[in-house]
Amino acid sequence: MRYLHTMVRVKDLDASLHFYTTLFGLTEIRRYENEKGRFTLVFLAAKGDIDLARANLSPCLELTYNWDTENYTGGRNFGHLAYEVDDIYAICQKLMDSGVTVNRPPRDGHMAFVRSPDGISIELIQKGENLPSSEPWASMANTGVW
Repeated sequence: MRYLHTMVRVKDLDASLHFYTTLFGLTEIRRYENEKGRFTLVFLAAKGDIDLARANLSPCLELTYNWDTENYTGGRNFGHLAYEVDDIYAICQKLMDSGVTVNRPPRDGHMAFVRSPDGISIELIQKGENLPSSEPWASMANTGVW
């Protein structure tokens, strides 16, 4: 398992970038804009992590800017932690067997979401290529279970 990023939602991307880069000293590593989804993702790294972040896209702080205005309250600014895993099916099965709810199953062999006991959302991303579709995960795609 490898730590990837922590995601926070921001209301004003320019003001947030000024804070995190100019004032706080982080460096923008990459940016992804999605017109269909109407959002921008900006990944930032600390000075000591720049080379590693450029090579591996981690460890980073992900700023998520949703183009449609939303006021974030009650901790909604914080999005999730993200970890790369060697076998997404195995870790999800282990967590389920231990009583953890898999909120978004890895039905595509690539990504899943679980929650900590404190309600923190954790994204799991398959290392390398997506794993082939596998049961019981694949059948969860059309059941609404997630």
